[in-house]
Amino acid sequence: MTVLCVRFQLPPMYEAALPGLLGLLEEFTPVVEALPPDGALADLRGAERYFGRDAVELASVIRVRALALHGVDCVIGAGPGPMLARMALQGARPGLTRSVPGEPDAVAEFLAGRPVTALPGVGAATARTLDEYGLDTLGRVAAAPLSTLQRLVGAKAGRELHEKANGVDRGRVVPNAVSQSLAEERPFGRDELDPDRHRRALLSAAGELGSRLRSLGKVCRTLTLIVRYAESSSTTRSRTLAEPTAHSAALTGAAYALYEALGLQRARVRALVLRAEGLGSAEQASHQLTFDPVDEKVRRIEEVADRARARFGPRAVMPGTLAA
Repeated sequence: MTVLCVRFQLPPMYEAALPGLLGLLEEFTPVVEALPPDGALADLRGAERYFGRDAVELASVIRVRALALHGVDCVIGAGPGPMLARMALQGARPGLTRSVPGEPDAVAEFLAGRPVTALPGVGAATARTLDEYGLDTLGRVAAAPLSTLQRLVGAKAGRELHEKANGVDRGRVVPNAVSQSLAEERPFGRDELDPDRHRRALLSAAGELGSRLRSLGKVCRTLTLIVRYAESSSTTRSRTLAEPTAHSAALTGAAYALYEALGLQRARVRALVLRAEGLGSAEQASHQLTFDPVDEKVRRIEEVADRARARFGPRAVMPGTLAA
């Protein structure tokens, strides 16, 4: 067992805490792949040798540290590869790590009686097709001839399905840490109906997102707004930006547009989450030049404000609306 699949038991309105929890995993291994909004894969091959403990023992240490440092419990699956670790997670529960041994016979036994939908990447349509031919468990799929599976679901998909059902896990953990997304969350002390307070929260979140992106030398291509309501339901909307940006004003404008498009009328909002996605290097991003001197002035002011906040704290410079 060398790979852990970790799902942190984050309350619905605290997914912005994920970057800090990923940092906890990176204390054990640099090979960490974020699975937003609340999970991650960690390859512990090097860590097992370095710490002299196996993956299950390291999982126990990770769980204790997550509870002690962040007040967050987690469920953990362990396996010889990412696919099997994900599948082990499906039956895991807080306090215990469910593991799949690396021996071929143990893997075959683990997979045999499971429904085909337990396999990552197998959707309902593929499952229905296989079920029509009596291939309703992974054991039966593994025993079926490769040519039969390819005839049913296609050449490439059939080969991948045959390999996975036989425990062949060609996946790998791709380190990305928080590089693919950043989130800022604004919970309200009570269910909030006032649109002006909603907009103030969005202004604050967009400003903080922009500041974090600029400090990391990143820009984002997509902005996602998640609105969480009093009855625990939520609405998610995303927008691809006109150009990749870390400019707070552009992010705020996009956030306002997403919010207005929802047409909320006296909605009891419990929290607002803004997530910057599709991150890339700011040095490689293009910027549409403009003859508007105001735009250039705003960007220069933003640079000065970033330096002031870095030196004197996050509240050193802020919009007047938020200072009230």
